[in-house]
Amino acid sequence: MKFRLSMLLTIVLLAFVALHYGSAWSAPPDVLAALVGRGDEEFVILNWRLPRVTAALAFGAALGLAGALFQNLTRNALGSPDVIGLDTGAYTGALVAITLLGGSAGALQASSVLGGLAAAAAVYVLSSGRTGLSGLRLVVVGIAVNAMLTAVNSWIVLRAELDVAIAATGWSAGSLNGVDWDELVVPLAVLGALVLVLVGMAHTVHQAALGDEVAVTSGVPLDRLRLLMVAVGVGCTATVTAVAGPIVFIALAAPQIGRRLAREAGVPLLPAALTGAVLLLAADLTAQVLLAPTALPVGVVTTALGGCYLIWLLIVEVRRR
Repeated sequence: MKFRLSMLLTIVLLAFVALHYGSAWSAPPDVLAALVGRGDEEFVILNWRLPRVTAALAFGAALGLAGALFQNLTRNALGSPDVIGLDTGAYTGALVAITLLGGSAGALQASSVLGGLAAAAAVYVLSSGRTGLSGLRLVVVGIAVNAMLTAVNSWIVLRAELDVAIAATGWSAGSLNGVDWDELVVPLAVLGALVLVLVGMAHTVHQAALGDEVAVTSGVPLDRLRLLMVAVGVGCTATVTAVAGPIVFIALAAPQIGRRLAREAGVPLLPAALTGAVLLLAADLTAQVLLAPTALPVGVVTTALGGCYLIWLLIVEVRRR
């Protein structure tokens, strides 16, 4: 309970601070006035900055949930969507939509989901052996699929028209710059639906985390549950990628950090969501102020953090063995 309360307070504090930053600094009284519909900066804060803060919180929570689901499926801390190639697959689908289908919002969303599902299917098929699915094998195969899809993405960008290639390259960094309410309506609705599905199966997810034998004894339909977990995880990852581009590190780190802070057993769904929201909002705030007035793509910050975190995680895993 203390963890949840402290995380919620952190989110409120970070969100309030983030509303002060943009192309120009806004004083706290101006921000408070705008939030109640008054003041000269009402339009800027409510229509430009608040959507960005909302996107950071929602997308961070979604990536945290996706990471928790896939790390539970693989039984491996490295089994997150950004490591095993699912967000790269979603980006491949989005690139196809941009270069071949005109890049409409609907086509982008659908292509991202299909790309993520195709990557997940490829990783699953290639990592399944006679003894069943191995978490370590899945991670290794996922890294290989990630590398191959990265090469495919580079080829698509090189073959595209110049203006499309420039837009795709900038978008590939992962950015919340310019996000507005119109862009968020469909993604927030999709993420809300996915969260409702996840809430409905949360109990069985926790049962499955106890081990296959215990889960089967408890009557958990493992195959159907795993399929749903993959679908929800890919849906969360692809939805975020369709709007903001591939954002790494959050799905990898949020479940692990959330579990350690919350000290809860089982699959850390809520801790991962809260931690993911805090991490992405903090990273986006850092991206805005680090080289102000130039705003960096948030993906640049998360990539730098992710590299350091991955090195630390590998060192910990080696010491355990």
